[in-house]
Amino acid sequence: MPRIRAAVCTAFNQPLAIEALDLRAPLAGEVEVTLEAVAICHSDISYAEGAWGGDLPAVYGHEAAGRISATGPGVTAFTQGQRVVVTLIKACNACINCATGHPTICENQAPRPAPLTRPDGTEVIQSMHCGAFAERVVVDQSQIVAVPDNLPPESLCLLACGVITGIGGMINAGRLKPGEDVVVIGAGGVGLNAIQGARIAGARRIVAVDMSEAKLDTARAFGATHGVLGTEKSPWRKAMKALGRGADVVAVTVGAIPAYEQALRYMGWGGRMVMIGMPHSGAMAQFEPVVPAFMGQHMIGSKMGDAVISRDIPWMADLYAQGRLKLDELVSGRWSLDQINEAIADTGTGGVRRNVILFDT
Repeated sequence: MPRIRAAVCTAFNQPLAIEALDLRAPLAGEVEVTLEAVAICHSDISYAEGAWGGDLPAVYGHEAAGRISATGPGVTAFTQGQRVVVTLIKACNACINCATGHPTICENQAPRPAPLTRPDGTEVIQSMHCGAFAERVVVDQSQIVAVPDNLPPESLCLLACGVITGIGGMINAGRLKPGEDVVVIGAGGVGLNAIQGARIAGARRIVAVDMSEAKLDTARAFGATHGVLGTEKSPWRKAMKALGRGADVVAVTVGAIPAYEQALRYMGWGGRMVMIGMPHSGAMAQFEPVVPAFMGQHMIGSKMGDAVISRDIPWMADLYAQGRLKLDELVSGRWSLDQINEAIADTGTGGVRRNVILFDT
């Protein structure tokens, strides 16, 4: 049983502690991946703050890439040494949701023996089926996708969450069609990928809304045709002026309640609001239901961009290899595992797209 280093959350709203943990061998259908890179997602920070509860001690991290270092019985589609993207999307491939192409909401999340323990035998939660703030992980084979060897791991790891969530939110959940108009609320890591998704899908105009002028400049570099400051009075009026009409698709990529409450104002007749950002548990929003009822508007929840990872990650990796998808530009900083608390604090400043932890492999 290998002993690895991992960043462990022992108390909410406290710094993570670097500990030596034991990692069990992969069971049937599982793989062990020695990680090369893991990105820090805002969801990891929210979990560590206690926003959605959960048991402790726990290892977070769910946006990773590395190489397979061991396989369990029955694993035939992957081999040792393959570079893979590691996701939190664990699919049984048997429930009705998996069978109809929605593995992100798989209903059969059967528990398995804990992969992580402290040397004294105390179980450590592998959060989100991943626990990638660690040198190695053991995950179900449904959570990984093979990717090319010649692409950098710090860019590839972003395909595990932020990229598929943003692009998939537009294309899979929002069903954006060429020529439609889009508003993306929030120009952070996920928002920039929603903008890329809209551009790739052939949107006519793409309006980015954010509280920061600097982020709006970045949004334009990723494909936004217009930018609107959310601090302005009635920002939806400026967005509608840019579009000439209400938006066909409005993507809310932040977990802020005001963003959700204002999103419907940006939509036109028959518009779709794609709900991507995750507010804290218990947070409530208000809206006037007669408006979407009368205007035939839709509110669509989107978890992980409704991605089917074996389908979506390879084509996105190929677009990146062609220079048609920006990934390198999403990496704001590169850090070591020992610097993870500094990287998390830097991420919390709001100006970061993605900070990435690189492992010495």
